[in-house]
Amino acid sequence: MEGNLLARATTSARAKLYTELKGRYILDPVNPLFSSFLDEWGKVTNPEEKNLLVFTLLALNDRTIMLTSCEWLFPHLRKADSELRVADLEIFFASLGKSSHPEIAQWTKSTTTRVAQHYLATIRDCGLALGAINKRAHRPALYPAPVRLLLRALEIARVPLPEIVAHDSFKTLGIAPGEVVGALSELNRHGAIKFRQQADVIELTV
Repeated sequence: MEGNLLARATTSARAKLYTELKGRYILDPVNPLFSSFLDEWGKVTNPEEKNLLVFTLLALNDRTIMLTSCEWLFPHLRKADSELRVADLEIFFASLGKSSHPEIAQWTKSTTTRVAQHYLATIRDCGLALGAINKRAHRPALYPAPVRLLLRALEIARVPLPEIVAHDSFKTLGIAPGEVVGALSELNRHGAIKFRQQADVIELTV
């Protein structure tokens, strides 16, 4: 608010927009997930890691972004120089509307296009895509802060450890479920987390 990060000319306009945003997103320090986000934000200096941290919180708070990232974006992140098109994303939403999410079928054509455009702009701003007009998927580096936030969210949700180390939500960071153990082991080697797995015994401290 004080730094006018919301880019509004008056204090009242900033306060109004903040109230609207708070009604849609996790912006309360009392919330354990947002508190964890703030802790991580204070530790990070790398702009790319900060952007990915923001995207992780957004995906955890927005089911559409989580679903789209895991099912549509993830395969593109795994394919070098993969082009991201609004039309392809619209087809993806249409397929969801005909199968697992019939509520999407109620979207108008303009709504579907707008959601697709906003999603692509968001992942570009957060470092998961490159290009202003013609966007291409960009698989991010393995940064500790987004992974720790994701792990914290799974802990808050009381997901069992065996499920955490193979959870689909890591796809939002370009990490396949079968690669989670390797990613956590790498972060453990760098001292970013404490992780050890021996047979069925898993130790994890974020």
